[in-house]
Formats: sequence, C-alpha cells, structure tokens
Amino acid sequence: MIEAVSAITLATHDMAASVRFYRALGFELKYGGEDAAFTSFFAGASFLNITAQPAEKRWVWWGRAIFHVDDVDATHRRALDAGYEASTQPRDASWGERYFHITDPDGHELSFARPLGR
Repeated sequence: MIEAVSAITLATHDMAASVRFYRALGFELKYGGEDAAFTSFFAGASFLNITAQPAEKRWVWWGRAIFHVDDVDATHRRALDAGYEASTQPRDASWGERYFHITDPDGHELSFARPLGR
C-alpha cells in the first residue's frame, strides 16, 4: 500500500528563477539553491525537488501539483506581492477546498489549497 508522496521533482531551465519563485511562495530551502543543479524544498512531510535540464530538453503540460497551505488567500497575496501572476483568484470549490492556481517560471502548474471548514 502507498503510504505517502515522498517528493515531486520538476525540471527547470533556470534554477535561479525557480528557486526565487518557490521561496517567494513560502517554500523553505532544504538543499541546493540558485546555483545548484538540484534543489530540494520542504513541503510539509514531503519535498519539492527542482532539477536543472539543458535548454534543448522540452516538456509539455503533465498535470498539476497541489499543496495544502494554512491560508490560501495569504499565499495568493504573497505570490502577487512578489510580482507573480496567478492563473485564478482564490475561490471555494464544489469538492470542498478553497484554492488558486499559479504557473511556475518553467510552466509547471501548481495549486495551493485548504479544505473548507479548517
């Protein structure tokens, strides 16, 4: 039986831009950094990894990583204050979460959510 997601690893062509983006959204650096080929952030009990890829390596939309946060609206404001543009405004969903979507500098879609009633 699967117990948990250990980590999600995303590719980047610009590690410095990716590190700035994720730190601006509140991810705490575990390993690596702007000049590293591989960077890891804490994501609750799991990790978000970023791996550098050569310019010729391309990817297309693969899905969306969803992160639960303590305050969706505050996370959204934090992104806007850092100069990033979210794909959606925070809203309550019929499936019982408040959420918003944002795309990282390499085109990876992220959702920040919180179950309603928490």
